[in-house]
Formats: sequence, C-alpha cells, structure tokens
Amino acid sequence: MSLFGTDGIRGLANVDLTAELALDVAVAAAHILVENSNDRPRAIVGQDSRASGEFLEAAVVAGLTSAGVDVYRVGVVPTPAVAYLVASTGADLGVMISASHNPMPDNGIKLFQRGGEKLADEVEALVEARIGEPWQRPTGAAVGRVISDDQLVNKYIEHLLSTIDVSLAGLKVVVDCANGASSFTAPVALSRAGAEVIAIANTPDGWNINDGVGSTHLDYLRNAVLKNGADIGIAHDGDADRCLAIDATGAEIDGDVIMAILAKGFKAQGKLKANTIVGTVMSNLGFMHAMAESGIEVVTTAVGDRYVLEAMLQSDFNLGGEQSGHVIMRDHANTGDGLLTALQLLAEVKRSGQTMQELSRVMVRFPQVLINVKNVAKERLATSIAIADAVKAAEAELGSNGRVLLRASGTEPLVRVMVEAQSDAVAQSVATKLAQVVETELR
Repeated sequence: MSLFGTDGIRGLANVDLTAELALDVAVAAAHILVENSNDRPRAIVGQDSRASGEFLEAAVVAGLTSAGVDVYRVGVVPTPAVAYLVASTGADLGVMISASHNPMPDNGIKLFQRGGEKLADEVEALVEARIGEPWQRPTGAAVGRVISDDQLVNKYIEHLLSTIDVSLAGLKVVVDCANGASSFTAPVALSRAGAEVIAIANTPDGWNINDGVGSTHLDYLRNAVLKNGADIGIAHDGDADRCLAIDATGAEIDGDVIMAILAKGFKAQGKLKANTIVGTVMSNLGFMHAMAESGIEVVTTAVGDRYVLEAMLQSDFNLGGEQSGHVIMRDHANTGDGLLTALQLLAEVKRSGQTMQELSRVMVRFPQVLINVKNVAKERLATSIAIADAVKAAEAELGSNGRVLLRASGTEPLVRVMVEAQSDAVAQSVATKLAQVVETELR
C-alpha cells in the first residue's frame, strides 16, 4: 500500500507517523526535489498546532539539513502559507506538518515542489521509492543550516490582502480558527482588510485543534454568529486550507455555494478564464445546474484539491475547488487557501451589495447524504460484484433526479457512500441501503 494518500502522508502520530519515518521522508524528498538546484538548496518548513508537530518538525528539519538543505522554519502557519512562501522565495521544496481536519492524535506530512505545487502521484512514488536507500552524506560546510523566521508569514498576509480591491469595512465577521494554523493569521488579515472581527477557537494549546470547532464542527461557529449578530461566520480547518461559512441566519454555506458565488462574480468581472470552473465528482447537482444556468462550464475531477489543480493547469483554468471548502484561485495561489477564499467571498459580499444569505441563493442544493462506512477493507471496493450491482439498482431507482458515488477514503480506512436525490428521505433511504451492502461485503 502506498505511503502517500489523497493529501500527503497521514496517520496516528508516533505510531503510523513516527520521527524516524518523518526523517527518512525528508531525506528522500530532498534527494528527489533538489537534484537540479542551481544553488544551495532551500526549504520552507511549517506546522499546525498539534503537540506531535514539535517532534515531527524536529525530525523533518534534521533530515533536510543532513541532506544539505538549508531550512527556513516558519512555525505555526497555514498550509497555503508554506505553498506561497515556497513559490515567492524561490525555495526548492516545502514541508507542512499537519493532518488538516483530522483529530489531534493524527498528524501528517505534505510536500511541495518548486513553485509551491503539491507533488504529482508519480513524484510521490519516486520519493517513496528512495526512502531508506544508501546515500552519500554531506559534511562540513555542505550540511544544511536552520534559520527560524516567523516573520516570513507577514509576506503571506500582505499577499492575501493584495488580492482584494474593496474594503471590508462595515462587515461583522466571526472567524473560527479551529485552534489551528489560522489562529495567528486569520484575525490579523481580516482586521487589516477592514472587517470587524470576532475570533473564536484561536488559542491553540497543542491538544485542542479541531476539538469540537472548525470547519468540521460548524455548530460552534453558528452559535457565535447568532449570539454576536454577525453578518457572516468563517470556519477554517486545522491547517486553514479550507473555508466554509455561516450566514447571519445560521445557515451553512458549503464549498459548492462558495464556488458558485465566486464563479458568477469572476465572470461578471471578466476574470473567469474560458467561463469554466473545475469541481469534483462530489460537487452537488444543484451546483452543476446553477453553473449551467449562468453559462459556466464545469469540469469534474477525482476528489482532492491536487487533482483539481492538475485539471486547472492542464487547460489554464483559474477557479476550482471542492464541496469541502478547498477552493483554488490560480491567479493568487497554487493550492486551496481558506483565508484567501474568505477574503474573496467577503469582497464579493461588499462588491455585490447583497447579504451572504442573498448571495447563497445562486444555487438550490440537492439533498445529499454522506455515510462513512468505517473499518472496512476499502481496497476491495472496486472488485465487489455485489456492491456494483447495488449501485446499479440505486441509480435505476434515482433516475435523472439523483446520483450515487462510492469511493474509498485516501486518508482513512473507510468507504464514503454519497447519494443525492430530490428529497432527504429518498437520499437517506438509498444511502442507508448501500452502506449496509458495503459493510456486509467489505468487513
């Protein structure tokens, strides 16, 4: 089984993801990603707020410097900050230590190549193949040095602010930082953009990341929005590459709605390349219909923002993303960026003169039920005849008014069963039946 999942390496820290593995991955990544460096190779290394990130960062830094790479440690920062800094400083690679929205005991390693892009599957395979191989170690002045520079993140904040051309003055915004990587950037950036900011879950202690807060636990943000009479709530995940929202009434604004709003806004400003947006197979049918009604084409990819980016790069599209809140704006970033998305969404609210609730009417969301069938042999999903037959029967039942998607998680031992239909009852019924088949066949 591959070491790399949908979004880097991820697992239980100190069990699946050990200091030894982190060091070996860092060495292998250095060998692959700096082979053609014309100068002394440099890396940007950041982390989210997990306690395990401390020993994993030490291991990654040790591996890189032992391979002759100078390391710039930027501390607790969002994943997209590392991607941006790799690109803007001309670094040879970047490493982000984070398990994103996963619970605190997990951690992960995300790698970025020159230009700040995530690694393609084939490059990840090359890195994995070179883990543990014999190599000639540099000595003396050829070993890497460590430079701690927590001010580099200011360049990232300034970049974000440069992407909007309207003041956010007059907007009252609650931002849920998930006690994670955005705790020290989101409140600053939103305030500097002119908004009145109420920051919550912005006191990370190493153990409280994603603990009942952030983009996977929206009730905490919803309550704060309603209590404070805010115009909008913004929710990030642990490493701040996602953005979801809550409007003033407490209604959820997911990634599909955010993308629909941005796509229409970009098109109105003449900024949407080829009148096309890139989504994934998880994009809601309502999103598809809304884009068609607006004369915007949708290209779909596999789930994962790196696959979205690959499609965008291949055809030079500049907007894409996922229902989960990963949104990529290639004019400004090479990866999903939750804070960039928040700023652009808030700018659209100001530019349009409409409330978030009014803007969200851009699409009518088809009821969607997602069931995670846990602790199953996900690798057998593609070969199960019984599951394939159950899916065909479900599709026949739904007809053109719904759809079914089953996929194995790239980061966890589970299968995701997704069903869309014209009513919640039908979607729930079909999804429940399919989930039971999956559980029976893959246990």
